[in-house]
Amino acid sequence: MLALAVALLVAVVIAEYVSFAIALVVAPLIAIACPALFLDRSIPEPEPDEQDEMPAAVLDGISDAVILLDEKRNVVAANRAARELLEEPLEGRDLALSLRHPEALEAANEAISGGTKHSAEIVMRVPVQRVFLVHAAPLPEATAAEPRFLVVLHEVTASRTAEQIRADFVANVSHELRSPLTSLVGFIETLQGAAQEDAATRGRFLNIMADESQRMARLIDDLLSLSRVEANEHVRPEGQLDISELLAGVIDSVSVQAQAKSMAIELIEPGPLLPVVGDRDELIEVFQNLIVNAVKYGREETPVRIAVSSVERIPEVGGRGLSVEIMDQGEGVAAEVIPRLTERFYRVDKGRSRSMGGTGLGLAIVKHIVNRHRGRLVIRSEVGEGSQFIVYLPVSEPETTQKAS
Repeated sequence: MLALAVALLVAVVIAEYVSFAIALVVAPLIAIACPALFLDRSIPEPEPDEQDEMPAAVLDGISDAVILLDEKRNVVAANRAARELLEEPLEGRDLALSLRHPEALEAANEAISGGTKHSAEIVMRVPVQRVFLVHAAPLPEATAAEPRFLVVLHEVTASRTAEQIRADFVANVSHELRSPLTSLVGFIETLQGAAQEDAATRGRFLNIMADESQRMARLIDDLLSLSRVEANEHVRPEGQLDISELLAGVIDSVSVQAQAKSMAIELIEPGPLLPVVGDRDELIEVFQNLIVNAVKYGREETPVRIAVSSVERIPEVGGRGLSVEIMDQGEGVAAEVIPRLTERFYRVDKGRSRSMGGTGLGLAIVKHIVNRHRGRLVIRSEVGEGSQFIVYLPVSEPETTQKAS
């Protein structure tokens, strides 16, 4: 029994490097050879508990989610990766109760009924979108008392995301850079012709060309930032940080812009707060984007208020967290526009946004960073009253904080 279990697990591992079919052919050979390895009577045989623990330890060492099924599609065993992925009790239950994807279940059914390997690609959209290749196959020489079928979920999110990012990047760059490049070409042609000797016109055109060049540079920087965030969105950050300290630093960096409009930035805190689980640089980018926007679009001589508070449950996500609410007293936007604010290149007032140096990517970057942190972004706004941007972030529980220290 132990030899067979080890052989099957080795087959799963070597399947990463050779085809699944070859791995399944090699497995019986390993099973035949294994008894000879343990034939020496001078080596005491392991206790029954040790025999049970060894295959489980090997399974848990595999990074892909591995699930073993019986002929009724009930889960016989699952490794740590599968338990963490599906976040539900698995053993002794029908696979359909934990893996609710028709394509994956169809692959398992085909392997059970047809006795051959089947594969499918599935997308898990909660809490963030992740893509998996599901491989289902019968195990060789399994008895009625043993697992008879194998299901492996191999994550391909990174490769699929990279493909989409490349396509989006090319489309976005070609679309957004067309206007400033056309302007630059026009100004250059004019300067080479009629305006060549006109100092006043030449100076004015050169200033416009400098502005357009800076706009292109900002656009490229934001596109690269968005691409980096999207590529890692499925990987949750593990660091811990003090949100009060982080916000104080961001406010200092924005204070000059606020003073130019005679605006005060007020930070309201309830007292000591639990540390946030997150990436410091990315969260600085989130709050810098939101606070700069509040200053840009707020009315002169009005305050920007930032309120931090603890929440027992993050809306639609769950778990304890913190909320950071950024409120301005600007023009606000209509309710029907709010869902589109985080779209790439969406601008309520295109002319005003561009004149203020906006690229139309700031809120898209904010949304993806918050998603990566398993938090939530909520936007509220009312025309003539201003806007509220609320960022919910998970906190580190006291037990976790003590272990980390």
